[in-house]
Amino acid sequence: MKKGVYSAKKKDGTVYYRASIHFQNKHISLGSFATESEGSRAYQEASSLLFDTSFDIHTIFFHDFVLSFEKRIVLLNVRDNHLYIKNPIYMRKGYFSYFLSPSLELKFDIDDLFYYSSHRILKRQGHLFVNDYGMQYSILSRYGIRPYAVAGRDYRFVNGDPTDYRYSNLLINNPYHGVRQFLKQGVPHYKVFLHIHGNYTIGTYLCETTAAIAYNKAVDQAKAAGIHKNFPENYIEGLSPRDYAEIYTQTQLSKRFLSYLASLNVDRDKEG
Repeated sequence: MKKGVYSAKKKDGTVYYRASIHFQNKHISLGSFATESEGSRAYQEASSLLFDTSFDIHTIFFHDFVLSFEKRIVLLNVRDNHLYIKNPIYMRKGYFSYFLSPSLELKFDIDDLFYYSSHRILKRQGHLFVNDYGMQYSILSRYGIRPYAVAGRDYRFVNGDPTDYRYSNLLINNPYHGVRQFLKQGVPHYKVFLHIHGNYTIGTYLCETTAAIAYNKAVDQAKAAGIHKNFPENYIEGLSPRDYAEIYTQTQLSKRFLSYLASLNVDRDKEG
């Protein structure tokens, strides 16, 4: 058997070949291959990547390799940064890159390294997500961005690069459910909506916290009126129960919305 290659069998008895290499006291699997020659080529490619410095993170995508592009990145990261990570991560100065494809490089802060070292990023229909405890989570949720938030309206990338997920590059305009910020004569205002059958305007407020509580109050009123819908609710940090209750009590909701809820009760009384 050629160096770095060994044979194995599938459950149905089919023979295939696995390749691996040792580097810096680490045993690195290179993958499975249909033939011994492909496995041997993978081993030779890995040797070149680990010992030939003419290969770097910018050039490895322009060569014909048997090794997957993910494995190439893993090997270069071991060589250049002495850090073995199974996911396609390459350490940079002060941050790291996660390669979803040769042409799609995501940037993250070092604080996120442990998480993305153990969680593989997947892409489906333009959405980036990870699998965690059997559930799919958008990577945006890690940064406090709601699942249905709209880029450019609810959040934006400060430097204009939508692949740069470093914390300093993510600016959240609308962190709360049902709340949208807009400027009126240069002053931030917060408009609140509740989606029932279409969006109902709850009110416009000068304080974002008040707007978030107004949304919660509207949800409570809708449920009390018999609207059985799984509304998400806002959690407001740094506010005592007493302060929350005071704002909740004093916050006014639109008369049109309250009239709509009252009409539901009238209709129910007629049916009864």
